[in-house]
Amino acid sequence: MNKQQTIKSEVSFSGIALHTGARASLTIKSAPENTGIIFKRIDLPGAPEVKAIATNVVDVRRGTTLASGEGKVYTVEHVMAPLHALNIDNAIIEMDGMEPPISDGSALEYFTAIKDAGTIVQDAEAQYISPREPIFFEYNGTKMFCRPADELRIDCVTDFNSKDFGTQYMDIVIDTESFENEVCSARTFVEYKDLGMLLQMGLCQGGSLDNAAIIHNGAIVCKESLRFHNEIVRHKVLDLVGDLYLCGCRVNAHIIAIKPGHPTNVQLAQLIMKQYS
Repeated sequence: MNKQQTIKSEVSFSGIALHTGARASLTIKSAPENTGIIFKRIDLPGAPEVKAIATNVVDVRRGTTLASGEGKVYTVEHVMAPLHALNIDNAIIEMDGMEPPISDGSALEYFTAIKDAGTIVQDAEAQYISPREPIFFEYNGTKMFCRPADELRIDCVTDFNSKDFGTQYMDIVIDTESFENEVCSARTFVEYKDLGMLLQMGLCQGGSLDNAAIIHNGAIVCKESLRFHNEIVRHKVLDLVGDLYLCGCRVNAHIIAIKPGHPTNVQLAQLIMKQYS
């Protein structure tokens, strides 16, 4: 049996947060076995903690937000995804604000630093969750299918009605190597037509071409060239890997996701957990 793991050396990050636009710092520290992933708001009185679990999700607009008591953290998926891929079962994530730094819009910086920090193998057995029976649902143009498996395999489709990049597809078995080489450097994106609405909602205050790609008039606008010909669908896979880790342990499942987003990612995690409640 695989054993639980925690991070060997603490790692810190700082930068601009995507939605709040505030300067943010974050430090990932080791934690005892069976702790899970805990976000800790050290800027608030009493340093309230929020467990990274799907039942604590309170908002899924353009990111996944967790809350418990006085603690609240936004846009956790880019931190959760590399932790999932690197099999970090237990960690305390200290934050001096409500949102992690967005870095370049991908999970590359987080993945690289966590990998370089190394891991400590703990005594307790690693916990895995897999759906006990197939799950299928549709929501607002999204279709999600999930069945039991001995690994995490994702088939993902996106469609943005463009002849140049409209439909993108990826089929991947997620492990540390595949996530590093194929997924973690894919950047977040936004449709230009949505920017005004998002800004009015108080979102994307820290967004720029330094940390996002913009879809506009059938083209993708970004600071550098695309990292993959299908970078959009790869980032969707990244988000799904992060949101699935809100099941509270490593996930084994075969998932077919057609036009997924945070609402359906989190709903899937909640439905998998419900089969065990």
